[in-house]
Amino acid sequence: MGGPPARMPTLTCDIADRSLHAKGLDRIEWALREMPVLQQIMARFEKEQPFRGLRMAACLHVTTETANLARTLKAGGAEVALCASNPLSTQDDVAASLVEDFGISVFAVHGADRDLYYKHINGALDIEPHLTMDDGADTVTVVHTERRNLLDTIIGGTEETTTGVVRLRQMAAEGALAYPIIAVNDAETKHLFDNRYGTGQSTIDGLIRATNYLLAGKTFVVAGYGWCGKGCAMRAKGLGAHVVVTEVNPVKALEAMMDGFAVMPMAQAAPLADFIVTLTGNLGIVRGEHLPDLKDGVILANSGHFDNEIDIAALDKASKGKREVRGGILREYDLGDKRVYLAGEGRLINLAAAEGHPAAVMDMSFANQALCSQYMAQHHKDLERTVYSVPLEIDQEIAALKLASMGIKVDVLTPEQEAYLHSWQHGT
Repeated sequence: MGGPPARMPTLTCDIADRSLHAKGLDRIEWALREMPVLQQIMARFEKEQPFRGLRMAACLHVTTETANLARTLKAGGAEVALCASNPLSTQDDVAASLVEDFGISVFAVHGADRDLYYKHINGALDIEPHLTMDDGADTVTVVHTERRNLLDTIIGGTEETTTGVVRLRQMAAEGALAYPIIAVNDAETKHLFDNRYGTGQSTIDGLIRATNYLLAGKTFVVAGYGWCGKGCAMRAKGLGAHVVVTEVNPVKALEAMMDGFAVMPMAQAAPLADFIVTLTGNLGIVRGEHLPDLKDGVILANSGHFDNEIDIAALDKASKGKREVRGGILREYDLGDKRVYLAGEGRLINLAAAEGHPAAVMDMSFANQALCSQYMAQHHKDLERTVYSVPLEIDQEIAALKLASMGIKVDVLTPEQEAYLHSWQHGT
């Protein structure tokens, strides 16, 4: 896209090391090669300036793909402040490049503790945004609980994840949500691809990097058979693992069985498992009651948004000692009669131990973020304080742009077919 703009002499930021920016720039530009939809949107935004005069606070994983989204928003005229949505997903070189090469305010340091994490969220909110962009709804929560003065300025927002959408819909149901939000996660060009293919591949990538284990022949337990769980189960099966699915939803459990997987409760699956990966968006999936039945050497990992799907406090309580192995991304717990291993501190394994989703799928997810933010900027006065689905025309535009970038064409309905689909007179 023509290289980075001139550096800005003054920026508000809190990052690990500005000197890492050259490495970050190389990786950001490499990711952009696999993001043709976002490239097209960026070029259009540069001409149309849909965000001119607007400030945007984004709480997302600070990765190479997110960097290209931030560039796209800035190209559209927005003042952007970016903070991390997970302490272990921040890529410090990317944060440095966004500050040094693109003049974007960033508040993110890899490995930040809880206090610094929320300090960074507040740092991004200090720009007094008009629009928020979330991956987990933490920014929205802070605004609604601690910084309600910002509600005078905020006109709308977007949310990236299943977990965040669940939280926001509950807020809306209780009448607590103070501004409209578009559930980007629910776009078909997001959850069908990002969650299934992105999470599927990147979760396995993180596990392999954390352990260097062979998956073939192992019993691999997937907790949750939503789109993320489906993708993870599919990829584990493809590598030769024996996949077991645990579920609470009978329809999803039935689907998993029909897809060829064993289905059983966690209490029954835990003793069989060589790997247990949680992908539910809920807490307490692997609990203290399961620990006595685990195999010696079992690997526990989480690919849900928050680090509460595995009861780490119960592991600590049961442990006679623990140590970090394999570069600190795998922790060994000595339970006396066995050793249990926790990957990536129980945080998002695909980002804690790997690089997150491939750029090709984030291309569609972040195209949704960009176009939904534009929609919110244009239509917020007509929207109520609730959670909206992604407009169908945006979903279809992104799919069409992606197909075009791949050189793929599809059929077009004839006038007769259009008429038939909108009629009722035709019978057998």
